[in-house]
Amino acid sequence: MLRVTHWLWRALTLGLIALTWPMTAIVAQSTMADQATAVARAVEMPTVEMPVVAAPPGSAPVDTPRLLDAADTLHPGQYRWHPEAAPAAGPVAIVVSLPLQRAWVFRGGVAIGVSTVSSGQPGYDTPTGTFSILEKDVDHHSSLYDNAPMPFMQRLTWDGVALHGGQVMAEPASHGCVRLPRGFARLLFGVTSLGGRVVITDESPSSAGEALALASGGAAGSAVASAE
Repeated sequence: MLRVTHWLWRALTLGLIALTWPMTAIVAQSTMADQATAVARAVEMPTVEMPVVAAPPGSAPVDTPRLLDAADTLHPGQYRWHPEAAPAAGPVAIVVSLPLQRAWVFRGGVAIGVSTVSSGQPGYDTPTGTFSILEKDVDHHSSLYDNAPMPFMQRLTWDGVALHGGQVMAEPASHGCVRLPRGFARLLFGVTSLGGRVVITDESPSSAGEALALASGGAAGSAVASAE
């Protein structure tokens, strides 16, 4: 009798396990499916863009001339660009001050930009004088210094002195060219034309107005420095 009872108990236990195993597998599969669906929904959820906040109506306009005059507050590699300050048409002139390591840009006699620069280091002095833009090349490379990149190059002399994008230090650092921050060089490249006037001076104008006065004088310059 005990043997029969023990046998029946084992049979019932095995039967229950057999019955509950498929249910356990179904629950596990259902849980995994729910998790996969949740992940898929999270991935497919569209990105919500933050709205653009416009300036409040009636806010005070930017004092562009004052910003452009404050060139002494710029750190190496920084610049300001405000083309809206001048009419879209008009001749563009550039003034580079070697003592200040600054460049001003004028269009139609109105300042539209100011930037820090790096001119020629000792032994590779950047020449002074008044120059014309002779050639423009977006992706120029040096033929003298290991094919070094000179992006947004604007040639001032045929022996290699140019304006171009590059690393702007806190002091003269080039081989004779006038290096500009790359962003400023790109913007400047977009507003100049061949024949544009560039004045490189040993003077230190204290304002954009004084720099503009320098842009109207001087004879055509001739360079003796090597280019980058």
